[in-house]
Amino acid sequence: MNVPMRRPAILLPLLLLLATPAAGEESRIGSWRLACATDSMTDRTACRLVADRPVEPSTPGRPALALEIIAREGRLVPAVTLRELSWEGALRGLLALDGTAQLRFPPNPLFEMPCDLEGRSLVCAPRGADLDRAERELAEAPRVLVRVVGLGGESATAEPAELRLSGTKEAMARLRQEAPPGAAAPARPGLDGPQLLQRLLRLFGS
Repeated sequence: MNVPMRRPAILLPLLLLLATPAAGEESRIGSWRLACATDSMTDRTACRLVADRPVEPSTPGRPALALEIIAREGRLVPAVTLRELSWEGALRGLLALDGTAQLRFPPNPLFEMPCDLEGRSLVCAPRGADLDRAERELAEAPRVLVRVVGLGGESATAEPAELRLSGTKEAMARLRQEAPPGAAAPARPGLDGPQLLQRLLRLFGS
């Protein structure tokens, strides 16, 4: 008689894990939106700096694909992100681990950013060898071309999205002031693809 109650009991912690965090105060800087929130328990500040136009708009079952500025090894670099993944989005994220975002700040050549699951987010970020270049070109660029391959059958020859950029240096300076790279707590590691898949299979009795 108690068997039907097991699945909700197991699902509740995972649903809480995937819950959307409370939004912080938002400000506009050129073509960027900066939102920061301070954890009252730790006094640590977490910020998101996102382009005001999405790379791809949201669709049923998937949030918008965004251009974001994130901290990597003490640098502020561009990334293509899918945040606030739902249960269905997390499942789709497993299929996107071979995805790649191509980024180009014309007239400079493109560089590729492999995608990975980080907690409940899918993040396509520069490789270590490209971090210096990515930070430098981002700060100066008036526009960016973005093409994502492999997240939903996208082709490597598809027309890239173009986003106009402004106020990027100021936005990066504000982000460094509000949440200096390396000052925040390390991100809680998420499950990698095989681990998450195994848990989902166990959950549904496969």
